[in-house]
Amino acid sequence: MIDRSHARRAAPGILALLSAAVLPAPAFAAELPGGPMSLLWALPFAGILACIATGPLLYHHVWEHHYGKIALAWALLVVVPLAAAFGFSAMLTAVLHAVLLEYVSFIILLFGLFTISGGILVAGNIHGTPWTNALILVVGAVLASVVGTTGASMILIRPIIRANDNRPFNAHVIVFFIFLVSNIGGSLTPLGDPPLFVGFLRGVDFFWTTGHLWPDTLFVAGIVLAAFLALDVFLHRREGGMPKIKDPTPDSRLRIRGLANIPLLAGVIAAILLSAAWKPGIVFAVHGVEVELQNIVRDAVIVLLALVSLAITRKEYRAANGFDWGPILEVAKLFAAIFVCIIPVIAILQAGREGALAPLVELVTRPDGTHNDFAYFWMTGILSSVLDNAPTYLVFFELAGGDARDLMTTHATTLAAISAGAVFMGANTYIGNAPNFMVYAIARQRGVRMPSFFGYMLWSGAVLIPTFLLSSLIFF
Repeated sequence: MIDRSHARRAAPGILALLSAAVLPAPAFAAELPGGPMSLLWALPFAGILACIATGPLLYHHVWEHHYGKIALAWALLVVVPLAAAFGFSAMLTAVLHAVLLEYVSFIILLFGLFTISGGILVAGNIHGTPWTNALILVVGAVLASVVGTTGASMILIRPIIRANDNRPFNAHVIVFFIFLVSNIGGSLTPLGDPPLFVGFLRGVDFFWTTGHLWPDTLFVAGIVLAAFLALDVFLHRREGGMPKIKDPTPDSRLRIRGLANIPLLAGVIAAILLSAAWKPGIVFAVHGVEVELQNIVRDAVIVLLALVSLAITRKEYRAANGFDWGPILEVAKLFAAIFVCIIPVIAILQAGREGALAPLVELVTRPDGTHNDFAYFWMTGILSSVLDNAPTYLVFFELAGGDARDLMTTHATTLAAISAGAVFMGANTYIGNAPNFMVYAIARQRGVRMPSFFGYMLWSGAVLIPTFLLSSLIFF
């Protein structure tokens, strides 16, 4: 979702998140009896994900102008039947749980990170040698866990394109940029990628992700980076015997503009950590849904910091970054519908083997009843490759029990498998994670001959799938 359709930019900065603060374990499906609910209740959820996956590619003009209406239609196909089947009060309680305890905090954090990171500009240009490119990829991957995969992609995609714009072979640089910066690098904190923020909202501690995913992340990122270096060195040497291309952006001193936004990013992190440590015990009830004071304060501080960023950042910096509000507006509308459409799915999952999704439960469960972590990794990953990875993460989080404390301790490997699958395999296709298509569109706009949708999958199939297979055999 991006560019022409504001499509998958639909998350710049957006998709970056923190943890340690523990929202009340969302029980927004608790009022609904999932056991007797059929799979028909899951159709709106599947429908909106299918539209998100195909709209920007197959009917982008219609999607660009009407994605909000499409999302609303899918949400109404949940809300109206829920009210008819279970009563207006039960429907309202379920929707308010989803909106007040998850969606509002989710979208506010994305808005804050999107706005603040969009004010940081890397100006100037360097020459794109293999080692320089590798350094940019490493910096971007590390940055992704701080400002989110989309934020890091926004900040660094134009500098790395400029660095390589005089090379006849440069598409592979952007492909590996998507692998490492737009996806794998965001696996170490809830700030990094939307699925991890969803886990944070469900009660997963901030540093749990760092402590449990760093070995796998280092292993996967190391192999992918080594593959990039080997390929880039080979192509760079091959370019040596070809006619020289005049550099359209000659080397110049690198400068980072908008530095005032860096303490604002630190303020976002501080606000989230404060909400984890400060527990005044004050709650506000809205139709039976309890919203805690510390979470209201956290969200208000993030909004305030974003407004400060808008006020103090020079407009030319945002213009140079291609900053506009289309992506965050799209994400706000689409995720509002997603969080509503997933309500009956979670109710069914909570019914376990008594629910209509029992075959899925069996697929990720061994004969002795224990979790099959290898299956959790691949099922979460495969679906995250073609659907939005945040709701996919949430489905398998619930499938594994939905209890953050249990998943962080007794079933820590299962939670790590779900987290890694959702984040890593978002790189398998252009539509697997929010910044992928954004990077693709920007690169094409700048003259890079990017591979097609299926051509990109040949790259991910050759580089990522063998790496993920080896990683899952070792860690899960």
